[in-house]
Amino acid sequence: MLNPAVKKQLHEGTVIPAHPLALTEDRQLDEAGQRALTRYYIDAGVGGVAVGVHTTQFEIRDPQFNLFEKVLALAIEEMRKAQVPDSFIKIGGISGPIEQAIEEAKFIKVIGYDLGLLSMGGLHNESEEALLKRTEKIAEIIPIIGFYLQPAVGGRILSYEFWRKLANIPNVHGIKIAPFNRYQTLDVIRAVCHSKRNEEIAIYTGNDDNIVNDLLTTYRITVNGEKIDKQIVGGLLGHWSVWTKTAVAIFNEIKSVRSIGEIPSELLTLGQEITDANAAFFDSNNQFTGSIAGINEVLARQGLLKGRWCLLEQEKLSPNQLAEIDRVYSDYPYLHDDVFVKENLAKWFRE
Repeated sequence: MLNPAVKKQLHEGTVIPAHPLALTEDRQLDEAGQRALTRYYIDAGVGGVAVGVHTTQFEIRDPQFNLFEKVLALAIEEMRKAQVPDSFIKIGGISGPIEQAIEEAKFIKVIGYDLGLLSMGGLHNESEEALLKRTEKIAEIIPIIGFYLQPAVGGRILSYEFWRKLANIPNVHGIKIAPFNRYQTLDVIRAVCHSKRNEEIAIYTGNDDNIVNDLLTTYRITVNGEKIDKQIVGGLLGHWSVWTKTAVAIFNEIKSVRSIGEIPSELLTLGQEITDANAAFFDSNNQFTGSIAGINEVLARQGLLKGRWCLLEQEKLSPNQLAEIDRVYSDYPYLHDDVFVKENLAKWFRE
């Protein structure tokens, strides 16, 4: 059963960064850096964190690295030390074939995560029916958020009917929509509205290319001849793992605007500037091959990471990506939170 305070926060909407992985130059876990990142997100005012997801690098599960349990446990330790409120949403990533997913779900539940973000990535040979049965099994263990991961980074296209059936599964409480595609985003929202559990499902954007527009849009879906309004209430985003303090401020402004019902054009312009920054960080020019290294580069510039290294040597910045990051840093100085990070860095690295 989902903690009522967490459920309330989930449905009201909040900022949930996808937690990166801190490594040393020899690609070993940098425990001090990993703890500092969690402390940064908490102090930045987020409403939750997601650990063990794409931004954390799926390879933490590989036997050669064996970091999954360690990394997820470190984040929980820091959340407890910080005495985060009961409403703070603790999300652990779950992936892989059903046997692996079951073990991961059991582990994250035992150590204190509220929800599992269930990835469908890497399971291209499984039918949609098999993926639904997998979801049912995992939802028997821990409350679930479904995850529509874009194909460019290991996801797959899933049908409207798949998402309608997934929304009907008991103990599914949300869906992160991250296909980076407006048509597929709309598929999920329509499917949820047509499910029996529409009001039980909180929709979160994972579309790092369309963050502000997603959060400002009210979808109006016809169900049995009646119009139903559905909103993407919050974000669970890799992009929000950097410049997080500013992201929280922008999200709070968006929530305020939504309550009034009048959207200033400046917010729409800001949204496109954020998309431009994301293009640089996520390496859209090269089919997102440098997405994790790009995020790590920004965090390294701020001193939160020692470098932009990833577990796999081939995971690195693409040609010209560094210049693009330089450009957006220069073009949008009001989007970063370098001053906030500088003021708190020593505290976050203190034992």
